[in-house]
Amino acid sequence: MDEKNNLAEGSIYKKIICFALPILVGQVFQQLYNTFDSLIVGRFLGDQALAAVSSSGSLIFMMVGFFQGVALGPGVIIAKEFGAKNYKSMRLAIHTDVAFGLAAGVILTILGVTFTPVILQWMNTPADVLPQSVTYFRFYFCGSVFSVMYNIFVGILQAVGDSRHPLYYLIISSILNVVLDLLFVGGFRLGVGAAALATVIAQAISATFCLIQLLSAKGEHRLVIREIGFHTDSLKNIIRFGLPSGIQNSVIALANLVVQTNINTFGQYAMAGCGAYFKLEGFAFLPVTCFAQGLSTFVGQNLGARKYARVKKGVRFGILCSVSLTELIGILFWIFAPALIGLFSNSSEVITFGVRQARVESLFYCMLALAHCIAGVMRGAGKASVPMFIMLGFWCVLRVTYITTVLHFYPRIEVVFSAYPLTWCTSCVVFLLYYFKADWMHNFERMEKK
Repeated sequence: MDEKNNLAEGSIYKKIICFALPILVGQVFQQLYNTFDSLIVGRFLGDQALAAVSSSGSLIFMMVGFFQGVALGPGVIIAKEFGAKNYKSMRLAIHTDVAFGLAAGVILTILGVTFTPVILQWMNTPADVLPQSVTYFRFYFCGSVFSVMYNIFVGILQAVGDSRHPLYYLIISSILNVVLDLLFVGGFRLGVGAAALATVIAQAISATFCLIQLLSAKGEHRLVIREIGFHTDSLKNIIRFGLPSGIQNSVIALANLVVQTNINTFGQYAMAGCGAYFKLEGFAFLPVTCFAQGLSTFVGQNLGARKYARVKKGVRFGILCSVSLTELIGILFWIFAPALIGLFSNSSEVITFGVRQARVESLFYCMLALAHCIAGVMRGAGKASVPMFIMLGFWCVLRVTYITTVLHFYPRIEVVFSAYPLTWCTSCVVFLLYYFKADWMHNFERMEKK
């Protein structure tokens, strides 16, 4: 076992930070190239093209999120088997995971290319924006297999404690994506489809580097082409642990599509302004995602090694780091929102919509961080259904019900914006009640004593 990647040994604080930091830096680069997509499109192709690209987040996550969520299942399994040194079971899970990703990538490509126009029309995408939106999404989904496989490969590497190599490859692909955006969109003026093509090429490069790393790995997690296939027991466990997260991602994304549909009714300036806001909001998600992923792997490895006191101490530290950093980002965003939104467009209407959304939501980012971290802990403990039900109840049912009902009586876009902090805060109450009252950690200890 590579002790550098073993989160069940050594200083808790150092291990968590050293594991989470490369994820954080990598996501900074990923968010930068996602943001540059919109910046370059908005500056070179105008507000209409920016609106076409800006609605991408919810639709892409609805299509990709299910498979990414299911892919979290093998990450939990691999981390636990790695911590317990059950390498045979770990290898079966790894090769089944890769087979699942290949199949999922093909299915996603077919679904995305086929149903994109229908979904965009259902989202009330304005007629003047619709053609460019269809072009962008179809280009993107043609390369969705690279996105799926990249997430599969990164999940395997992170499950065994390697968060450094994915960082290196993401930095390379991020720089490439920006260069291609400037060349295709800024230089050749090829349109929004070229922006999607640049993203696909960058994802293909990063997925290829991750594949080479797994094929050449020295440890027990090395990938062997001839062993890739569906192993029945491993596939059952992947579905068992991953399906709740997949369902959660898809249904929440569907709810966010409803939110985007309501934003679309306020016109292309609202679409562009809110799209710019969502790109910037992605930076607040960085400490959320990196510590949630880090805690899942940390909990999984340490439960596999039966180090329960270490789990509790690490969880407290990870949550504190995530909540503090995320709230700091939220405060800075609240202060500098006009200048930041103004990077995407010179239009005062676009800037106004983006700033209005930032001023409603950004100070509540700490609640978002808390919810995701506790959900990450639960997934690492093999309890993926708990965050699924909580998030579906609040981030989907409550969010959609609130927006639909209140907009009917008070048709202002602030109603849509306020739905996010409302559902973040209420879900946190339930997460905390479960975390402190369900006695979930002691259940592992009692099972061990038996």
